[in-house]
Amino acid sequence: MAETATKATEAVGTVQDKAKDVAGQAQDQAGQLVEKARGPVSNQVDQRSTALGEQVKSNADNVRSVAVLLEKEGSEAPAKLAQQAADRADKVGNWLAESDGDKILSDVEDFSRRNPWLLAAGALAVGFAASRALKASSSQRYASSSQRYAGSQSYAGSQSYASTESYPTRAVVS
Repeated sequence: MAETATKATEAVGTVQDKAKDVAGQAQDQAGQLVEKARGPVSNQVDQRSTALGEQVKSNADNVRSVAVLLEKEGSEAPAKLAQQAADRADKVGNWLAESDGDKILSDVEDFSRRNPWLLAAGALAVGFAASRALKASSSQRYASSSQRYAGSQSYAGSQSYASTESYPTRAVVS
């Protein structure tokens, strides 16, 4: 009996070791998959952020030009605000253009960890704006499709949707 208990204990130990090995392998594979997925995302973020950074810097230069014109016209306060906005936009543009994808993703992750409520509020605002845009485009699509189909399509080739003909009715007998 003691011999059976010893064999059972050894079997349990072997199974536990194999389970640990399998769990370790699964964890390694999951880590590799995460790194594989992060690579293309990081490359996309890097390419798009560089282009966006250049565009933001170009817009900052345009706002600076407006600030100079406002200053020449004697509008000091708006000129100062436009100059400050241009300076901040230029800083953002430089950061976007010079940061690689990993740095941007890391900064976004850090920001979202430090400010989870701000991130949630931003996501809510973006979701609301997207829903309003979809609703607006939906009504425009509906209006254009109903204009397109009114009177031009026929149902089963017999009557037009916009037809004024009446359909036969059944008399109800009580």
